[in-house]
Amino acid sequence: MNCSVLLSLMLMLLQLSPCSPSTQNCSAKNTDQTFTAVRRVKRGWVWEPLFATEEQTSMVPVYVGQLKSDLDKQDGNLKYILTGEGAGSIFIIDENNGKIYVTQKLDREKKPFYTLRAQAINRSTQLPVEPESEFIIKVRDVNDHEPQFLDGPYVATVPEMSPEGTSVTQVTATDGDDPSYGNSARLLYSLIQGQPYFSVEPKTGVIRMASQMDRETKDQYLVIIQAKDMVGQVGAFSATATVTINLSDINDNPPKFQQRLYYMSVSEEAPVGTIVGKVFAEDSDIGENAAMNYFIEGDSSDVFDIITNNETQEGIILLKKRVDYESKRRYSIEAKVVNRYIDDRFLKEEPFEDKTIVKINVEDADEPPVFTSKNYVMEIAEAAVSGSVVGVVTASDPDNDDCPVRYSIVHSMHSKRLFSINEYNGTIITTKPLDREIASWHNITVTATETRNPEKISEANVYIQVLDVNDHAPEFPKYYETFVCENTVSGQLIQSISAVDQDDSEEGHHFYFSLAQEATNNSHFTVKDNQDNTAGIFTAKSSFRRQDQFSFYLPILILDNGTPPLTSTNTLTITVCDCDTEVNTFYCRYGAFMYAMGLSTEALVAVLACILILLVFSLAIVAIRQQRKKSPFLEKMEEFRENIVRYDDEGGGEEDTEAFDISALRTRPVMRMHKPRKITTEIHSLYRQSLQVGPDSTIFRQFISEKLEEANTDPSAPPYDSLQTYAFEGTGSLAGSLSSLGSNTSDADQSYDYLTDWGPHFKHLAGMYTSHRSVED
Repeated sequence: MNCSVLLSLMLMLLQLSPCSPSTQNCSAKNTDQTFTAVRRVKRGWVWEPLFATEEQTSMVPVYVGQLKSDLDKQDGNLKYILTGEGAGSIFIIDENNGKIYVTQKLDREKKPFYTLRAQAINRSTQLPVEPESEFIIKVRDVNDHEPQFLDGPYVATVPEMSPEGTSVTQVTATDGDDPSYGNSARLLYSLIQGQPYFSVEPKTGVIRMASQMDRETKDQYLVIIQAKDMVGQVGAFSATATVTINLSDINDNPPKFQQRLYYMSVSEEAPVGTIVGKVFAEDSDIGENAAMNYFIEGDSSDVFDIITNNETQEGIILLKKRVDYESKRRYSIEAKVVNRYIDDRFLKEEPFEDKTIVKINVEDADEPPVFTSKNYVMEIAEAAVSGSVVGVVTASDPDNDDCPVRYSIVHSMHSKRLFSINEYNGTIITTKPLDREIASWHNITVTATETRNPEKISEANVYIQVLDVNDHAPEFPKYYETFVCENTVSGQLIQSISAVDQDDSEEGHHFYFSLAQEATNNSHFTVKDNQDNTAGIFTAKSSFRRQDQFSFYLPILILDNGTPPLTSTNTLTITVCDCDTEVNTFYCRYGAFMYAMGLSTEALVAVLACILILLVFSLAIVAIRQQRKKSPFLEKMEEFRENIVRYDDEGGGEEDTEAFDISALRTRPVMRMHKPRKITTEIHSLYRQSLQVGPDSTIFRQFISEKLEEANTDPSAPPYDSLQTYAFEGTGSLAGSLSSLGSNTSDADQSYDYLTDWGPHFKHLAGMYTSHRSVED
């Protein structure tokens, strides 16, 4: 059979086949087989494109297609062999006729196609009659997957009152089926729950507003969206997703007061800043859209103020100025509230503000007395006698019952002695005469107290000015040292003078200078008034002589311009000086002193010289005493005695509490007066003899015994046991014994000449003692 005949037969078979491409329920022999009747020729092979439909529950081999060689004579001489992916397990071939079957369930989502190879061999020769050829079996999709919303659940937010058609959010479902074949993966969205407020686009899943909604009515909606595959046809799979849609707030509601009228009260004693009450306006919006500010309208804004509590959005009314029950008992204020942030889109509907009336009653309280003035200024002349009226302070009870008050002065150390007040009428009087020159102002504090309630007290300050009276005469501002030379000429200015006055002149001081009445006949000096509160003293003659008169006393009369005017006489002392052309004030002052002492210049110089000599002599004596030093012999004796003290105690250490406390002997109160120990001539003789003998000698022992006896009987020597510790140094020493025993003596016949016999090593010591001896002599 040639190829054209074979192809015709296969087309006829396809046309007679009961299984069409759209059929899914066929017999076991020809179940679910689809072919594309397109002729393909390759190297003698003839077959059609092969497709295998993914199965859900098939358990028997399903025919896929057939391979056939144009050399097949259908005599059973050819054998078909299938190799490649799934050959022998998933796919099998009838080796006699080349038909291919699928034996297992296929899943397109796991593997969409398989690649196999076909070969035809001669059964007799086992040789291929056709070259091996490769072909593909595609797995066709069936609707075996449901849609899925992988991003759910969804939450979206949209502003309230959004217009219809506003996009809210988009939901998307996925389907595992093949989108390029059939309708298995074609999804259709629909709204299950959410009408009539929302809508969804069927193909895109975009959710839109279907009407305007008010958040204040409902602020959250639950929308359910369904996705169906197969374009929503019967038998399609579906899935649902939940979308929570929240409405965000916009400022579309004005604030509203809860009450049209508020009643409040405040005591007249309340201080500034007291909270009178609170008002509150509701706003259905939230967040900053509900923020509001409160204001007070009208004239009451100077007495009351209102602030906003940003946390509670309340209006707090505060007292801005003290209120008085007796002056005004009732206030009516208008409070206004306005949204802080306004949306212009809604202004045309209604104003975003509201107003209310607040009536405030002032409560009466027992108030302290009130002075007619917080500060009083009074005047009184300094010449006023005790008991003079300074002024009157007045206070009254502001309450309706007008309780009487009592006055008193808060006394200070100064005002207590000078002023008093009538407790019934508030009259202030003086208790002593006042002196403006001591204090020109006095400050006192006056209190007013209710008689019914002594706790109600108020104060006022009283400032009292002491008016000046011309009660002080003018005087010189200082002591003038005035000098005139012997050789002066007539009309010469020798002194300029001025005056001072402790009084306070309103027009300013003006002083007049002249000679006193008793000096008008004085022909020596004159006074010239300069008309500027100064005057000049001039000589009225020439050639003054000190021998005739050393000084002059010039009385000067000074007159002030007070009412009445006061005068005073001030004496100017003028000293005559021995000078040529100029006045040497130091020389003149020196001469005046000498004249007053009645001494001449030569006598004064002699006195000063004697004083200087005595001073120098005293300083010399003090210097000699300070430079005087102690005798070297006494210093050595103190060192020796110190050494004896350091070696006296042989106690048992810190635990020997019965040992002798040598510190007690050194304490000043118990120190016995030192008396020089006298060493007799016999002891000294024994000492000299002991230097030549040994310790076993009778002379040596007698010397030691004598020394012990002397120490024991000496009242000024402490009980030093160390006196027994001096040992004999031997008889062969040129120096002999070095013991200091017996070295201290006050006998006049004590001699230290033997020290010169001790050798050159004791030359310095011999010089010290022999020199000491010579000094005493």
